[in-house]
Amino acid sequence: MSSHPTATLLRDVVIKFAGDSGDGMQLTGSQFTNNTALLGIDLATFPDFPAEIRAPQGTLPGVSGYQLHFSSDHIFTPGDECDVLVAMNAAALKTNLKTLKKGGKIVANVEGFDAKNLRLANYPDGVNPLDDHSLDNYELIRIDVTKLTREALKDFTLGNKEKDRAKNMFVLGFLYWMYNRTPESTIQFITEKFGKKPDIMESNIRALRAGFNYGDTTETFTNTFTVAKAKLQPGTYRSIMGNQALAYGLIAASQKSGLPIFLGTYPITPASDILHELSKQKAFGIRTFQAEDEIAGITAAIGASYGGSLGVTSTSGPGMALKSEAMGLAMMLEIPLLICDIQRGGPSTGLPTKTEQSDLMQAYYGRNGESPMPVVSASTPSDCFDAVYEAARIAIQHMTPVIFLSDGYIANGSEPWKFPQEEHLRPIEVKFKTQLGEGEDKLQPYLRDERGVRPWAIPGTPGLEHRIGGLEKQNITGNVSYDPENHQLMVKLRQEKVDKIAEHIPLQKLDSGPEKGKLLVLGWGSTYGYIKTAVAELQRECFAVSHAHIRYLRPFPRNLGHIIENFEQVLIPELNNGQLIKIIRDQFLVNAIPYNKIMGIPFTRTELIEKMREMLEG
Repeated sequence: MSSHPTATLLRDVVIKFAGDSGDGMQLTGSQFTNNTALLGIDLATFPDFPAEIRAPQGTLPGVSGYQLHFSSDHIFTPGDECDVLVAMNAAALKTNLKTLKKGGKIVANVEGFDAKNLRLANYPDGVNPLDDHSLDNYELIRIDVTKLTREALKDFTLGNKEKDRAKNMFVLGFLYWMYNRTPESTIQFITEKFGKKPDIMESNIRALRAGFNYGDTTETFTNTFTVAKAKLQPGTYRSIMGNQALAYGLIAASQKSGLPIFLGTYPITPASDILHELSKQKAFGIRTFQAEDEIAGITAAIGASYGGSLGVTSTSGPGMALKSEAMGLAMMLEIPLLICDIQRGGPSTGLPTKTEQSDLMQAYYGRNGESPMPVVSASTPSDCFDAVYEAARIAIQHMTPVIFLSDGYIANGSEPWKFPQEEHLRPIEVKFKTQLGEGEDKLQPYLRDERGVRPWAIPGTPGLEHRIGGLEKQNITGNVSYDPENHQLMVKLRQEKVDKIAEHIPLQKLDSGPEKGKLLVLGWGSTYGYIKTAVAELQRECFAVSHAHIRYLRPFPRNLGHIIENFEQVLIPELNNGQLIKIIRDQFLVNAIPYNKIMGIPFTRTELIEKMREMLEG
């Protein structure tokens, strides 16, 4: 092996791996991510799944992408533009070229630009972007990945189809060389994953090493590149995806409260990994039930909560629409229940693999009758742990179903996560009613405490027989009631209970910026990183702009209105057609300004800066 070229130190890099949905780009990206995390470098990722999972090979709708931003500084987004684009075929180049910086590097698999692939990517006859000088503004690195992979595996008894599946490992090896990495972490992963299939294991390791050696022996660049370790807070870290963090947050809530978790769910993109992760955790007393439909999933979870467990159901927007009648039942029962909605582009089945903040109005108002439920949202992949833990705490201590909102970008994205300490988690108090109180002849299931919370009596507890259900109940006694005054009273009491939760959640804080100023940028959910980055850039230019991000969407923190009043203008960027802004305008009578994007992809830092600058300078 030749001596390694000189390594150039870079502050940050954005790489996008792109290819056909069968090219293993998600695996390639996640392995480079894990390798990055092991080095202590800060990172943020954006897996961009194809619009059609089963699209024909080589077509534009079937392109799968994985964007990774890694840096020696603390970062909050996967980046606007790429420094490096790995294009496994013509469709991948055509789809993603617009995201590549001028002067950026293109690593192109030559075999993916043959006549067939060019035609499938809708290039005109006789046009090949690798040859027509259309890429002269970029640094083009041609590698016949397919040929070189087959050559590296020539002594394996595998067919060409099986050999070609290792192309992604060849590319990954080349990138490891390019960024001055060792491939050992991926070799360990391959060994563990394919240990029972020696041919597959050895072929992938061989391809990985071949890609690394190709860069080394050909000296593709006179310099390789490296990014230094980030200055993160001391502690133990791992790279974590949003759905994983959500699952671990539920486990933490179960351990802290002493309540077993029951997950009743139907697999739906992009929420399915919650089921996959929790089903591995039976050692923590977790039971998972994969139902045949959405309604069966939530009603099973309701039964579990009624019986003294923490019932959880996971879904996406279309699934939550199907669950809405059962959610109303849970609200009437006043039992702890978590509805985890991982939002995707809608409506109907919509865009299952694309991100959107599409369900806030549904979370607020999407049930029949007056059905108030608390709503909590996560802002980043690692924040899913803390946010869902809070959602569980509210559900248990206030005897109410709670809607937890994440989205596809958060769920599938990853970032470093510092392992939490048990003593730093807020207590979760569980108060089962075990016997009649003084002066009680029989259990009064709707006799409330000072927070408006009714008692939780587990069925089968001697002497605590009671009646609850979906029909309107008489206050205190729980008897079926058709009295109009009682109905109005119960509606008001349920709303008051949810409103009082505001007294038991933290006050809203500004994420950054002065307490008073010209512009407040108000966000929720996955817009956090892009807003934070854009605001920070304008603050460095001495603009009076502040940022507040809302975790508790219903009820709002008690001081949110006061914060809003301190600013001349309020901007609310959302990945929808304007949902939070309607609620803010309604509750605080403020003329907030919307900024909306409904493209199935996150905001970019640049477009947010342009909008803020327009408002600040206008």
